[in-house]
Amino acid sequence: MKSETSFSPAGAMPRRGVLRAGLLMGGAALAPRFAAAADVPAAAPTGLTVAPSSQAGVSPRLTVHAIDSFHGATGAGLRLDLSRFDGERWQLLKTVRANAGGRPAEPLLIGDAYRTGRYEVLLHLDEYFAQMGAKLPQPAFLSKVPLRFVIQDAAQRVHLAALFSPWGYSYYRGS
Repeated sequence: MKSETSFSPAGAMPRRGVLRAGLLMGGAALAPRFAAAADVPAAAPTGLTVAPSSQAGVSPRLTVHAIDSFHGATGAGLRLDLSRFDGERWQLLKTVRANAGGRPAEPLLIGDAYRTGRYEVLLHLDEYFAQMGAKLPQPAFLSKVPLRFVIQDAAQRVHLAALFSPWGYSYYRGS
């Protein structure tokens, strides 16, 4: 059986040797950059004490943006139920539909209605995907999806971004 070195021209470095040498040279070139960065201590994380500057001047409110990752579009027509936990149960506050941009026409909460507490936005995914004519197994893997969150400071705006498909979802506090 021939070794890897037998394929190299006379006096040439075997292919494995070339690979090792290249990695070593590349690593040596990058080492000073990473060493300098390692010497600088990372800044200690601090909590978000004010709303991001993109929200400056906007009154405190709760907004939502629904994005359908299955179709690669906004969640136009998606039904959203907003509820608040009153200490014993979820109390339905309103039901809205997302417009063509994937957002309700008005903020979910604004003014005196916007206050601290535990909230839930219920996404009616089964209804939405049926309206879209999506060919999915029945029963659907996801039906009604609750997005639960807390508004801790009624002086700050909360924007809830929700990405969904028939098989999964994620949400986060956006800007």
